[in-house]
Amino acid sequence: MSESIYDKYETVIGLEVHTQMLTKTKAYCADEYEYGAMPNTQVSPISLGHPGTLPKHNIEVVKYAVKMGIACNCTIAEWQHYARKNYFYADLPKGYQITQDKTPICTNGFIEIILKDKEPKRIGITRIHMEEDAGKSMHDQDVYNTLIDLNRAGVPLIEIVSEPDMKNGEEAYQYLIEIKQLVKYLDICDGNMEEGSLRCDANISVMLKGSKVFGTKVEVKNMNSFRNVQKAIDYEVKRQIDAIEAGENIVMETRSFDAQKGATFTLRSKEGAADYRYFPEPDLPPLRVTQAFIDNVKQQMPQLPKALFEKYTKQFGLNEYDANVLIESKEIASYFEQVLNYTKNTKAAANWIMTSVKAYLNEQALTIEEFLLKPNQIAEIIHLIDSGKVSNSAAQKVFSSLIENPNSTAESIALTLNLVQESDSNELQKWIDEVIASNPIKVAEYKAGKQSLLGMFMGDVMKLSKGKADPKITNKLVKETLDKQ
Repeated sequence: MSESIYDKYETVIGLEVHTQMLTKTKAYCADEYEYGAMPNTQVSPISLGHPGTLPKHNIEVVKYAVKMGIACNCTIAEWQHYARKNYFYADLPKGYQITQDKTPICTNGFIEIILKDKEPKRIGITRIHMEEDAGKSMHDQDVYNTLIDLNRAGVPLIEIVSEPDMKNGEEAYQYLIEIKQLVKYLDICDGNMEEGSLRCDANISVMLKGSKVFGTKVEVKNMNSFRNVQKAIDYEVKRQIDAIEAGENIVMETRSFDAQKGATFTLRSKEGAADYRYFPEPDLPPLRVTQAFIDNVKQQMPQLPKALFEKYTKQFGLNEYDANVLIESKEIASYFEQVLNYTKNTKAAANWIMTSVKAYLNEQALTIEEFLLKPNQIAEIIHLIDSGKVSNSAAQKVFSSLIENPNSTAESIALTLNLVQESDSNELQKWIDEVIASNPIKVAEYKAGKQSLLGMFMGDVMKLSKGKADPKITNKLVKETLDKQ
């Protein structure tokens, strides 16, 4: 089908992101949860929904939801009412899910994404609500049976529901990157999509450009990476347009994505709100979120990526690329700021972290929290360069040796390895005179106008000094000496 056919249509995409909270206990009881624990070992009569048991509010979940609401520029509701969402899955022990229906904790927010052309785009947030997770069905453990692990049942989630503001898979991808970065900065979720702590459902429809009526919505679930979300959306858009152009009707349904085939496939017909028979949760009293509570949460909020980007580019004078690399990880940004407690050379600090430090971490498969060098030790290396005591290449040797001897100091290692640059003019002049005396033909060529030979003389002096000659002073002295010949 020609591209002009696809150009007739406009895509409408909204995402529902389920984010697993990093609380120590479950949403409505004291059960602990740890990913990878032995099946059915982190359960209790409450999380299993036994008769006579009662749920209880987990205030940490409320605090985490408020954090996300503030980060997404939302209005925080004062009164929290809970509801039962009724449906039957084998891994939903109570036969219903405790969630929020009519009164989500956060509404009417937005986040900004940056597109490939560096243009910002605002994506609306319809609502953020609190709920609990179901257990997990395992289909690959037994040849004949599906096994059920209820450890995850009752684990706290927030569901972030966007407005249908995204127009393609790339925008959805950037939105998810932004959501993941926010939840990790806020320390409310680890953002691990492979382990299921961040899950995304995409609602996709197409309509003719200029139309005021949305097309029939199809939901795509079970995507285990951000790129697969993007691929699933791009495939589904094409599938729907092809179907419409062939005279077929798009039906409201839930589909899944086969990453190997790069295609979506039907799971089931889509349930509507009436199918879930929502009604107020009778066992949880309404919860009031006061302004004082919200203000207290605000005081505990870290600096978020957007604020750090502005700080790094405008206050520290870094370029946009460097700033984005540093804020990509909260831990890296924090380490960078700690280095700046010991040096004012922001550009050098950024360069060392983005190159040498990150390269070492990648090679050793370490996180910055596991890095042996303290921020002040990186600042010491920068000071050695800035003061002219070591060259840039020598500083790399200091860095490598310091990692092997983290209880030492940069300066003591530079002295031990004989890397401290010689800046005494008399000592430098001896090396210069020796090099010039051994190259009379090159000296004559230089005097005849071949100025490029200055680099050769500099290189020979550096070799003779075994890299200890201060390059700036040496360069000046070499030129002065040659000009006097």
